[in-house]
Amino acid sequence: MIDNNIAITATFVVYLVMMLVIGVYAYKRTINSSDYFLGGRSLGPWPAALSAGASDMSGWLLLGLPGYAYSAGIGSLWLAGGLFIGTWLNWLICARRLRTYSIEADDALTIPEYLARRFEDKSNVLQSVSAVFILIFFLFYTSSGLVAGGKLFATVFGLDYSIAVVVGVICIVSYTLFGGFLAVAWTDLVQGLLMAAALMIVPIAAMNGSVGDLVNSLEAKNPHLLTLWTDLSGEPLSLIAIISLAAWGLGYFGQPHILARFKATRSNKDLTSARRIAVLWTGVSMVGAVFVGLAGILYVDTNMAGGLEDSETIFMLLVNAVFHPVVAGILLAAILAAIMSTADSQLLVSSSALAEDLYKQLLRPKASQTEIVFVGRAAVVGLSLIALVLAMEPDSSVLGLVSYAWAGFGAAFGPVIILSLYWRRMNRFGAIAGVVIGGVTIVVWKQLTGGIFDLYEIVPGMLFATIGIIATSLLTGEPDEAVKARYDRYETRLLTES
Repeated sequence: MIDNNIAITATFVVYLVMMLVIGVYAYKRTINSSDYFLGGRSLGPWPAALSAGASDMSGWLLLGLPGYAYSAGIGSLWLAGGLFIGTWLNWLICARRLRTYSIEADDALTIPEYLARRFEDKSNVLQSVSAVFILIFFLFYTSSGLVAGGKLFATVFGLDYSIAVVVGVICIVSYTLFGGFLAVAWTDLVQGLLMAAALMIVPIAAMNGSVGDLVNSLEAKNPHLLTLWTDLSGEPLSLIAIISLAAWGLGYFGQPHILARFKATRSNKDLTSARRIAVLWTGVSMVGAVFVGLAGILYVDTNMAGGLEDSETIFMLLVNAVFHPVVAGILLAAILAAIMSTADSQLLVSSSALAEDLYKQLLRPKASQTEIVFVGRAAVVGLSLIALVLAMEPDSSVLGLVSYAWAGFGAAFGPVIILSLYWRRMNRFGAIAGVVIGGVTIVVWKQLTGGIFDLYEIVPGMLFATIGIIATSLLTGEPDEAVKARYDRYETRLLTES
């Protein structure tokens, strides 16, 4: 438990009040389900870019990635570099096309709804199957944020882990419940800036601004900390290990909470500016997170004879050690920002899957807009409670939970989304096959170990899903004329809005 808890607590309270004020303001602008789940497609480039980045990175950017850099040294750049390239490619390949096609698909609000309308699936099978996979993987993803929140409150305030997790849930649900997408996007703008600032300031302060001294010290401690090609014992990294780390970047193409930002942007022109902002923010954040871990190696080696029990707390350790409690409170609030910015987005996408894609389609096709929003808000609370149960294990790894959910979304939706935007010949049977094969491959592959099964499951998941989509589409005949006509209108619209 750190000294001067009053100063840090005051900082946290001020921060939470700011987020709640934004949530209340957004609540007044939330009229229908389009507003609640997609912000009325009104985001400018800055909130679109930073909301996508902040909702993407979550608590693992300030806990998981620095913790991995602390454990692996400069080899963590394989992971950071893969994510950086994945961010850029996702904005380049998917953003403009997905926004345009979702509008052409009768203003589809959710990813399952977009897929159903893209392929004219009147059976609701594609939409329902997609919604189920979203709910399954988001429960793990959201629980990772709650684990991060528990570690934060337990470390800062000395709370029991279980109590700390509950406090985190209350913080997140409080403004997501009322403000919806606009509250999430606007708070993400603030939180994204705070996260980037923290990741620049903390490593610079911890290493006294000298990269050269840091490199020399790490080389003296263990030269293998500074190589991309070996582990810390000097053994060469296997090809499977390198591919597994870099392949994290593939996951971007299927993350519903990130793809939602593309659809919510005001115009295709804004997406170009947003892409540049997002890529710059990601680059700064990745480099900062790696340097936090590297600086932490030296700090722990110099000041803590017993070492660090949980590497994912290294950011908090450095903040507490280097800064005045008031400044520390601001920087620790960046962790809360990272957690909230992702968990709120995940809860919102999950609630939209329940309300729009399952409740409305299967149970109440004629449900009013007010009813849909009410169901969505009730789903936020219900899903939070389930994620809370999953997060109650204090030894859970933030990075481990994120990796499973990340792979699940990447494989279940990445190939389907990309091919739906570029391949006119794709049909609904191929789309269903892609979602099912991708999702099931992740679940099965995760249970296997040894040899090729040590490969990160997102790689076989995306490969098998892509093969399944292409093979099934070719074997089941061409899509209906209505599907082809919609695709042609989408291509025309894409050209006119460029």
